Amino acid sequence: MSDLPAYLPKWIVDHIELYRTDPEKAHYWDASAGGGQGLLPTLLLTTIGRSSGQPRPLPLIYRKVGNAWVIIASKGGAPAHPAWYLNLVAHPEVTLQAGRELVEARARTAEGQERTRLWQAMVEIYAPYADYQVRAGSREIPVVVLERR
Repeated sequence: MSDLPAYLPKWIVDHIELYRTDPEKAHYWDASAGGGQGLLPTLLLTTIGRSSGQPRPLPLIYRKVGNAWVIIASKGGAPAHPAWYLNLVAHPEVTLQAGRELVEARARTAEGQERTRLWQAMVEIYAPYADYQVRAGSREIPVVVLERR
């Protein structure tokens, strides 16, 4: 897939390709591959690269909360934020696809009690997030809210 960065792992490239060809099948990811349990909903988030200006798609676990989609910028508990998060901080207008639903959205980082509540909701569906926060050390893993534009 020539339009995707060469550094993406094959399983992510495969998931993006599946989203492009069969979004209903791509919507649910087998979380056992990442330490979770069962099938989890994933969306395809497309940010704009803060340096390249190019679209950057990435599949992410999400939870629908009210009219918003919630995602976690965990990067597996790495000490630095993922590139996609830095992209959406620079350019908060994003596109998301959840199954066949395509949505123009604006991203924001949850704070305070909202962050605490949404973090717990995400840990309920994907327990490894709690371990990721421990690994991240002093970096508070961002909880991102995507709201329809």
